[in-house]
Amino acid sequence: MERRWRLVGGCGLIAGIFLFVQLGALALVQPFESAGYQAVEDPSDPTNSLMYVGAILVATAVMLLAFRYDVDQLIRGLIVFSAAWLSLYVFQVLVPPVLTYAGLNVVAVALALALGGALLLYPEWYVIDASGAVMGAAAAGLFGISFGILPALVLLTVLAVYDAISVYGTEHMLTLASGVMDLKVPVVLVIPLSLSYSYLDATMPDPTDDADEGESAEGAEPTAGDGETAVADGSESATEGGDGDESGADGHADPLDRDALFIGLGDAIIPSVLVASAAFFAPSGVQSILGVPLPAVTAMIGTYLGLAVLLWMVLKGRAHAGLPLLNGGTIAGYVLGALVAGIGLVDALGLAPYL
Repeated sequence: MERRWRLVGGCGLIAGIFLFVQLGALALVQPFESAGYQAVEDPSDPTNSLMYVGAILVATAVMLLAFRYDVDQLIRGLIVFSAAWLSLYVFQVLVPPVLTYAGLNVVAVALALALGGALLLYPEWYVIDASGAVMGAAAAGLFGISFGILPALVLLTVLAVYDAISVYGTEHMLTLASGVMDLKVPVVLVIPLSLSYSYLDATMPDPTDDADEGESAEGAEPTAGDGETAVADGSESATEGGDGDESGADGHADPLDRDALFIGLGDAIIPSVLVASAAFFAPSGVQSILGVPLPAVTAMIGTYLGLAVLLWMVLKGRAHAGLPLLNGGTIAGYVLGALVAGIGLVDALGLAPYL
């Protein structure tokens, strides 16, 4: 019974991190836009999403080659640098420029460097989770203001399909997940299920072991914000989960007998892109709840419904792709909320300029 309640608490912590990322993204979209952080000239252009997916495929190939030729520490350095860089975006808009040098907010830069230094020197689970949450909110906010509704929908749909293919078809993300698990970077969020758990001392589960029998971790592109989702059993040696876009559990070990859950940061980021986009690009005067446009609120609800199903399937002991459930729930929630708010289906899908 105690183990069961620990799992419930772990699932609650996962939901809490998702909520932080989504609320953080919603809070950051306006400051990011005011600071000029919008990454594209035309946010309504759906080819923006296709270019991003292409970048994911290239990055995936590069990472697989890096793991094969034992230069994975280079990947670790790049991810830590990315985490510090993304956090700098957040700190620059949140921290008042009380001290500046050469046009830089000194305090914001110091905080970003501290985050990067902590990841390099002491990547314990709470350091990973805290930096990952900040990184996730920043990434979702940046993509939210850069991708209009149609590009966001295209992005979520393509990545969901890609995730399913990479897990159920080619399975190449299992190899990627296996390499990333040992890097101890905020590509994966670590959810301990015991007070004594230490990420620094734990032996990472191997997502590639017995993949056909369910001992697999599924993976989505880490540079896209995705990571690995896995569950370590009591000995911290058997894989019972999958990557951030895919999640699973060992079919042989007791699903309740585990010390930690590992869930990819991308599982939180990718659905949150549509949440942020739905809020930022909502028509003026649209119905809102606590200042958040209704379509964004219902998109959030859809995310958590998908997450609930995903975690239920993980704890049942089977490996599954995560983004089809998470992105599917987010898209369905968004469309439903848009229709309830009185937005026509064509406008809700961002198709009006093309019809």
